[in-house]
Amino acid sequence: RLLAYGTEKLLLIDGFRMIGTAAQKAGVMSFVLGDIHANDVGTLLDLHGVAIRTGHHCAMPVAQFFGLPATARASLGVYNTFEEIDILAQALEKTKLMFA
Repeated sequence: RLLAYGTEKLLLIDGFRMIGTAAQKAGVMSFVLGDIHANDVGTLLDLHGVAIRTGHHCAMPVAQFFGLPATARASLGVYNTFEEIDILAQALEKTKLMFA
C-alpha cells in the first residue's frame, strides 16, 4: 500500500518521472526530477531530512542505454509511513523551486 501511495503521490509532481514501472516490483521508487541531476536532488532532500540514494544503482549499462546520467531512489521498508512519503513529496517540490 505504501508503494502504491508513494507512486500516486509523486507522479503528481510536475517533472517527476518514475524509472521502473513493473507491476510486481519491490518497495523501491527510482526516479528523475526534470533536468535536475540526481546527485543534486539527493543533496537537497538531505537538507530536508530525507535520505535517498543516487547514482546508477548497479545498472550503469542500462542507464547509459536510456540516456540517464543517474537516478534518485527512495527505498521503502516496513518501518516507513505515509507521512514520510508526504515529506518526500514536499521536499521534491521545494527542490524543484530551487532550480526554477
